[in-house]
Amino acid sequence: MLMIRLARIGKKKQPHYRLVVSEKARDMYGKALEIVGNYNPRTKEINLNPERIKHWLAMGAQTSDSVHNLLVSNKIIESKKRSVTAISNKRKEKIAKKNEKTEQKEDKKEEQKQPETEEKPSQTPAKEVVEEKEKVQTKEEVKVEEQTENKE
Repeated sequence: MLMIRLARIGKKKQPHYRLVVSEKARDMYGKALEIVGNYNPRTKEINLNPERIKHWLAMGAQTSDSVHNLLVSNKIIESKKRSVTAISNKRKEKIAKKNEKTEQKEDKKEEQKQPETEEKPSQTPAKEVVEEKEKVQTKEEVKVEEQTENKE
């Protein structure tokens, strides 16, 4: 199967890559069928031959994840980018535990906030108590008025 991959060239600590079309089983640093572009990650300079890339893709060549993402970002092909990094199972477990802890903390915060909201309605009954006292006072006044009427 044909693959379009990155073949590293350049000096130590100065990476420079070629986009190479070759057999998947063959060493990508050896003889390639065609060089269709190059990429310098330090300067972000990319030189591609879009016609030849589309030709090889039409012939059934596959792309590596990194090359696929480069082609998508340069709008040579239309697709979603692929995930290049892989997370180990051990790391996935750590992330899951961390997410559980943060969820538990959020739940505790929500529980603490709920009593505060309950206190606010308790303030409104205090207003009702004050209103009831006013009503009692008015009833007392009414009683006083009734007593004065009875005396007359």
